[in-house]
Amino acid sequence: MRELSLSGVLAGLVRRDLQVAIRSRAALANPLLFFLMVGTLFPLGIGPEAARLGPLAPGILWVVALLATLLASESIFRTDYDDGSLEQMLLSPVSLYLLALAKTFAHWLISGLPLALMSPLLAMMLQLPAAAMPALALSLLLGTAVLSQIGAIGAALTVGLRRGGLLLSLIVLPLYMPVLIFGASAVKAAAEGLPFSGQLAVLGAMLALAVPLAPLAVAAALRLSVDQ
Repeated sequence: MRELSLSGVLAGLVRRDLQVAIRSRAALANPLLFFLMVGTLFPLGIGPEAARLGPLAPGILWVVALLATLLASESIFRTDYDDGSLEQMLLSPVSLYLLALAKTFAHWLISGLPLALMSPLLAMMLQLPAAAMPALALSLLLGTAVLSQIGAIGAALTVGLRRGGLLLSLIVLPLYMPVLIFGASAVKAAAEGLPFSGQLAVLGAMLALAVPLAPLAVAAALRLSVDQ
């Protein structure tokens, strides 16, 4: 019964975050609009020629996706902190580790998953070869999940600050770099007809480490931020 109750609490927390995002709409729309708007500027500035734009497309897509994920990271715990529910979570008998994991998963469903699903549309605008589309979608599915875990750490550290966006960027951007490198490398290799399973394996290994370890850092950061 306790396991069922615990799973029900975590599922309810994920469902609550999704409902809040759907009602406010900004949490869903802002990362996607940023992803599309910034991505469409590159063909205008560089030119629509496939020979010029295509080789740059993997890096462009991944940089824009990374920035869109960063844009959404600040809101992971902000609403809960503002309405006082974050303090109730800290006082609840449910493990803060599992609560942090549920919040991060909900954030990925709101921001990372839609970006991965929408990426082929922007990739066609950037003249990315069709052969690289599967690598793009897979690398973003894995990579954005890692970015959500890292972003949650920064969001937890800065949740008590009124203007923590700049500090959040300074904290998480250096940690984002390995994900960016291997994600863009996978797409570039696929576009050139080379194997890309190695890069995806590295992203999968990053995710396998981030899922059990990042919530520990998030839980400690939340206690530190709320107690101050």
